[in-house]
Amino acid sequence: MTNFIPIFPLEVVVYPGEELNLHIFEPRYKQLILEIKKNKKPFGIPSVIGGKVSEIGTLVELIEIKEVYENGEMDIKTRGVKVFRILELVKSLPDKLYGGAIVSYLENFDNGNRILMKKVVEGIRELHSILKVSKVFKQPDEALWSYDVAHHAGLSLIEEYDLLQLLQELQRQEYLRQHLLKVLPVVTEMETLKGRIQLNGHFKNLSGFDF
Repeated sequence: MTNFIPIFPLEVVVYPGEELNLHIFEPRYKQLILEIKKNKKPFGIPSVIGGKVSEIGTLVELIEIKEVYENGEMDIKTRGVKVFRILELVKSLPDKLYGGAIVSYLENFDNGNRILMKKVVEGIRELHSILKVSKVFKQPDEALWSYDVAHHAGLSLIEEYDLLQLLQELQRQEYLRQHLLKVLPVVTEMETLKGRIQLNGHFKNLSGFDF
């Protein structure tokens, strides 16, 4: 199915089900949000990577406008709905400051593995522990899936975008698992190195070596 949607390109990756808070200050997007609210229709957030609008993005719905300031700027709350691919960018529209795109929606498969997901969550918990980061997820660990934790696994923007392109939950879980297997030893070594540097210059309480 193809559809035309207004778009709001951003240097972020939005996942289906994710809630995203935004501060709107550009005139074109103030207009977009006011029309979205009036027409009760969704809009698209394609990811901007390397200064270019990527072909994959996420359809989002406006949950509420939290606050409107005197200059017309606003704080809004949105939620990701589903993944789309841009077929054609429409940079200008009659009487509109913003652009849009003709998109097709991509089928997403919820074929996740609960045991694999548990390993992913455990890996993320370990990463947070090493980095001394405190993160409380909205759902219990046994209810979490890849989209719920991807932003908290230490992925780069490009890696987050790569994950968005994976349309099977099992693939996304395996991607996160492989990422954690790669990054955890590096982070652990960095923390060990930081500890050694911090100890340099301190009085050392060491046992002598018997020889």
